[in-house]
Amino acid sequence: MNEKFIIGIVGAPFGVKGFVKVRSCSGEIEHILKLKSVIISKDGKERIINIDESSPANVVSTVLIHFEGINNPEIAKTLNGAQLLVGRDEAAPLFKGEFYIEDLKGLEVYGEEEYFQIIGVIIDIIEGGGGELVEIKLTNGEKRLVPLRKEFFPEISPDKGSVLLQNLWILE
Repeated sequence: MNEKFIIGIVGAPFGVKGFVKVRSCSGEIEHILKLKSVIISKDGKERIINIDESSPANVVSTVLIHFEGINNPEIAKTLNGAQLLVGRDEAAPLFKGEFYIEDLKGLEVYGEEEYFQIIGVIIDIIEGGGGELVEIKLTNGEKRLVPLRKEFFPEISPDKGSVLLQNLWILE
């Protein structure tokens, strides 16, 4: 299981004191406002950075953050596009029936109509126009996209390492 999660993406500087706008990846901001430090990742490099101050922005799912040592908009601009990472215990809390996307990757996909034989593996979850799509690599090497909806995936069990896919016609 992945133990580091991307919780936000750094955007443009805000004001003259070095604040940056951070867009929450989950849409939730309460957990971000409680953080004292994060791992910042940019250009393949990671480092821990302390948070001096944070507050909700006037834009939905956005937080204004001032990082230690970032004291002007020119320095803040260098963080644009960086990812903020935290440990599992500091990520957005899950509600019943919710999963972290990273926990779904690699799960074996079984088909009810195929007597519970493995038909593929989840390789990614992609944001589609009508919702999230599960990218499955089939056992024959082909890839298919299936809407992440209850009628297709009635059982999702990261703890068992598998998901059940019914209505296999969706793979045709």
